[in-house]
Formats: sequence, C-alpha cells, structure tokens
Amino acid sequence: MASSKLMMVVAVIAIASFCVQSTVAQTRHVVGDATGWAVPPNGNATYVTWASGKTFNVGDTLFFNFTTGAHDVTEVSQASYGPCTAANPISHITNGPATVTLRTTGNHYFICTVGPHCNLGQKLMINVRGSSTTPAPTGSMTPPPTGSMTPPPTGTTTSPPPPSSSSSLSVVVPVTFLAAALAFFY
Repeated sequence: MASSKLMMVVAVIAIASFCVQSTVAQTRHVVGDATGWAVPPNGNATYVTWASGKTFNVGDTLFFNFTTGAHDVTEVSQASYGPCTAANPISHITNGPATVTLRTTGNHYFICTVGPHCNLGQKLMINVRGSSTTPAPTGSMTPPPTGSMTPPPTGTTTSPPPPSSSSSLSVVVPVTFLAAALAFFY
C-alpha cells in the first residue's frame, strides 16, 4: 500500500514537471516595443538598443507590428544586412503584422525592403541562443510546424494582442496542492 502511495506521488510530481516545462521557453518579443516595425525616429540606434536589452531563444517569437504595404519583413544573410540588399532573401513577409518564430541558434538579420527604409535604420540583428529555461512572461505561442517565418492570417489588426498573465506558477501551485491532497487521502 505504501509503495502505491509513493508511486502516485511520484507520478503527480512528474506530471507537474512536464506542465511546467511546457509553459517555459517561449517569449513573445514585440519588435521595437511602442515604435513597432517602422522607420525609426532616431536612425540605426533604435533597433540596436531595443535588441541589446533582450535575450532571444529558440522557440521565441518576434512580433513585427506594421501596416501591409507600408513595410515588410525580410530575413537576409549577414552579407546582405550591412548594405541593405535582399537579392537572396531567406524569407520575406509582406502582410503585416507578422510573427516570426525563431527556430535556429545564431545571428538572424531582418530588414525592411520598402524604399530606403533599411538604410534609414529599419533593420534588426539578433543572436538566438538555445532553448530558454526561464518562464515566458508574455504567454506562449505554438510555433507553426514548418518554415522560419509565418505571416498572420488575412484580415488581422495592426495592434499586438495583449500579453498573457499566465506563468508556470499557474500550473505548479494547483498540481502541488493536488499531489499533497492525493498523498494525504490515499
């Protein structure tokens, strides 16, 4: 009887650990915060400064908030990033707003190819690390099954959805109480 009780507690703890891990590792980054994805008012420093305060991990998403027709998001190689050329883009999204799921580690380069926007500072370079081990404060998004960039469905609005207030504690606390209750009554 005691071994059954122990097995039950171990199973509940394992389930709680799985639930916590499933709520971890996906942070939604709104590129440029309130500025959005636009020609920055203070030139090249805007997106460099914005990215310098962030940690990017595989599984995170970048939310580029822009109006269709006014801007685009093009992922390019390092060689194309400096001179703002998009001759051989990795991917290209023209419908805004757009969400990009970070699927690989290393440097990623994004530019706007509309007019002179890139040369005016509408470009972003980030370094993506492996999977995160800290809770995502802005909720989670399920990445699409393939491709590095996913355009939003047609007819979406240009304002980002509000951040979620969920965290791993919303899973851990109820499961911990459940484990304690099972251990006590079983």
